[in-house]
Amino acid sequence: MILRSGTFGLLFWTIAALQAWAEGVRIAVISDLNGSYGSIDYSHNVHKAVETLIALSPDLVLSTGDMVAGQRRPALSEDEIRAMWRSFHAAVTDPLARAGIPLAATPGNHDGSAYPGFETERRIYEDEWRARRPDLQFVEDVSYPFFYAFDIGPARVVSIDATRVGPIDAYQMQALETVFEGAGTARIVFSHMPLWPFTIERETEIIGDPKLERLLERGGVDLHLSGHHHAYYPGQIAAFSVISQAELGGGPKRLIGTEQTGPKSITLLDVAPDGTIRVSALKGPDFLTSLDVRTLPEQLLTPERVIRRIDTVLSGAVKVAGE
Repeated sequence: MILRSGTFGLLFWTIAALQAWAEGVRIAVISDLNGSYGSIDYSHNVHKAVETLIALSPDLVLSTGDMVAGQRRPALSEDEIRAMWRSFHAAVTDPLARAGIPLAATPGNHDGSAYPGFETERRIYEDEWRARRPDLQFVEDVSYPFFYAFDIGPARVVSIDATRVGPIDAYQMQALETVFEGAGTARIVFSHMPLWPFTIERETEIIGDPKLERLLERGGVDLHLSGHHHAYYPGQIAAFSVISQAELGGGPKRLIGTEQTGPKSITLLDVAPDGTIRVSALKGPDFLTSLDVRTLPEQLLTPERVIRRIDTVLSGAVKVAGE
């Protein structure tokens, strides 16, 4: 679908979504907005994406991490880290808040790294998001803003704290055993690191834990959203759907098995009352044009899993918009 340009195009898109999903919710997903280490500047793509989000007015925006550019050695000072966050909030959080759009974030390796040596960055990450806790219906918030859960419309959404390569910690694994009790018809988790790889040169930068995959399957999870791999791909593994987000900052990556990088984009999730999730993406630089998933590989062949493009899979709660 090609949207008409300008405000009318966004209005057309919004009205169509409201008509089709009157009792559901719309969730937008952004990721990897940061520039170079220590940068307090945000690219035109970030500002344009925020402008589009405000025009679309989704019920919620999720960030799958890397909002500021930390994790540098030698480490950045507290003043430098705080300056980055002031810039991020001025560019993203505050404009969305003024428009009445809540932003829920999960930490990335460049803004809330759990690796040794970045304790100050992680402490500041906690400070920044406790001060800007979104007005949502929380069902688990003891570890906010790292691991937490909330309900929005028919969906339960869970943030998984995954800023390091490898399995997540035992606390989160235990919490995931019960966090979906009493959940609605749609179950979504989001984290920075993906379960399995999507892009070249980041094949080993994953959670990579079959135990977590099985745990999410037992919890009835429909969709796992991730960042870090800097390319958009809506896929399906055996148990549930997985969507890798494109970056809005710098450093696009090539999907496994491809030679070219894809466009920057915003992911949109329209969640119906019955739990069906329709996924689409608006691609940059104007974020007015729908990304045609048929331009993406039908599958990604990785050493661990085959990730099939969602529209090629008959079963599952997640569908490509227009199917």
